[in-house]
Amino acid sequence: MEYNLADLFESVVDVVPDREALVYIDHPGTGAERRLTYAQLDTAANRIAHHLVESGIRPGEHLGLHLYNGIEYLQTVLACLKARIVPVNVNYRYVEEELVYLYNDADLVALVFDAEFTERVAAALPQTAKLRHLLRVGAAPEGVTEPSIAPVAYADAEAAGSDARGFGPRSPDDQFIIYTGGTTGMPKGVMWRQEDLFFAGLFGGEPSGEPVKRPEELAERVAKGGAGITFFPTPPLMHGTSTLTSFVAFNYGQRIVIHRKYAPEEVLRTIAKEKVSSVSLVGDAMLRPLVDALHGPLKGTDLSSLFSVSSSGAIMSDTVRAQFQALAPNVMLLNNFGSSESGSNGKATADSGPEKGFRLEVNERTQVVDVVTHEPVAVGEPGRLAQRGHVPLGYYNDPAKTAETFFQKGEERWVLLGDMATVDEDGIVTVLGRGSQCINTGGEKVYPEEVEQALKSHPDVYDALVAGVPDAKWGNHVAAVVQVREGAPQPSLDEIQTHCRTRLAGYKIPRQLVITQEIQRSPSGKADYRWARTVAADAEG
Repeated sequence: MEYNLADLFESVVDVVPDREALVYIDHPGTGAERRLTYAQLDTAANRIAHHLVESGIRPGEHLGLHLYNGIEYLQTVLACLKARIVPVNVNYRYVEEELVYLYNDADLVALVFDAEFTERVAAALPQTAKLRHLLRVGAAPEGVTEPSIAPVAYADAEAAGSDARGFGPRSPDDQFIIYTGGTTGMPKGVMWRQEDLFFAGLFGGEPSGEPVKRPEELAERVAKGGAGITFFPTPPLMHGTSTLTSFVAFNYGQRIVIHRKYAPEEVLRTIAKEKVSSVSLVGDAMLRPLVDALHGPLKGTDLSSLFSVSSSGAIMSDTVRAQFQALAPNVMLLNNFGSSESGSNGKATADSGPEKGFRLEVNERTQVVDVVTHEPVAVGEPGRLAQRGHVPLGYYNDPAKTAETFFQKGEERWVLLGDMATVDEDGIVTVLGRGSQCINTGGEKVYPEEVEQALKSHPDVYDALVAGVPDAKWGNHVAAVVQVREGAPQPSLDEIQTHCRTRLAGYKIPRQLVITQEIQRSPSGKADYRWARTVAADAEG
């Protein structure tokens, strides 16, 4: 047995076959539910894996998942891993041009897609080079243009496929690709060896303790433990965080609940109904609607089962965390920090917030290094976060970007991350922000995340993004794009500046305020800074 994700999953299935593994609730929508035990999920994945093999998809070839959340998403990922096919996530918000880019850049030979995306797939397909096999989940809407390659119905493929395992030996070198980006540039495919992903992204089978030392130890731990933990990844599975959270749960032999789409009130109802233990989400964009629902129509919802709410990909601001904590004082709120290129780096400290900045306790594999020399920076000096050891192989189809981001230092391979940071005498890291989003104003550097934290602490601000806008005097000035809380008065620029001066140095204060109906973010809640810059520049222009 190897550190291979399919091998590890099957070892868990064999010790807890009758334990419930996956619950799917179609909200908002019909309210339909599906429940699968570990044995049932394993069998369902075997059937799709055999269909893919019999359709001529070979080990090492790439299959795209163009899907909303559902049983079929995780079932297909497992099927790919079993057959040594490489799963590739597809952002379901992409339109034709973006899909053509991703389908070709990822060298997809097969695609599993939801029926809602039939017309987009049909439009992109003729412009792709290698895509030759389609599986469609659900029936196509009437009157839409069908793809030039006839899709196979997912249900038919599952029904016809063998339920046995019967696959050849697998390897820890088998790949898993996570496409990231698209809000600040063209998406990039991060190539992981499965063994490296297991330790860097899945905590070696133990997020809160000692990683396993042998592959067989994972199932041994599951066999000794009991059920009772329910994980609820609420962001889209097509963003790597939710898929990895699901595999963390599988490695524990515990239960996962998923919704088709994020609907805050339904999330709270499910927490109560399914006795959810751990919710994962992405920042204020997902936490704040839960707070609003708990203040309003879902006031008094039973959250007694809930142990933790964790965020990755965007931070939960100090203001919104305090609002949620007042409603659910026994729930632990965790700002985790990581990326598609590094897996997990650490978690925020208790004093992390607008006054002291976003401060992290990082793991032993993470350092702040000089961008040029790659040596650790001195205390208080800015550098880039970097991680060593279990890191990706690089970016798929992009040797130039790989050479720029990954480096060898002694006997170890490192990845240079996009976040600027400093480190103090105690080893605590303060994240300044993404270097690519840094605003240079009058020679001073301003990181949007810091200003956004200050803006969100204003009582009338519901959400905010910060961007740099060209300025004849300063080079760039700081612009705040703000969504006002419903029913609240619209703040003036003077009011915003006065509020921020109590929390930020003068050069970081927004010089422009744009009020918008809604802040645009990805489905997972990640910031769309390209959009913010455009909105601010257009308002200035």
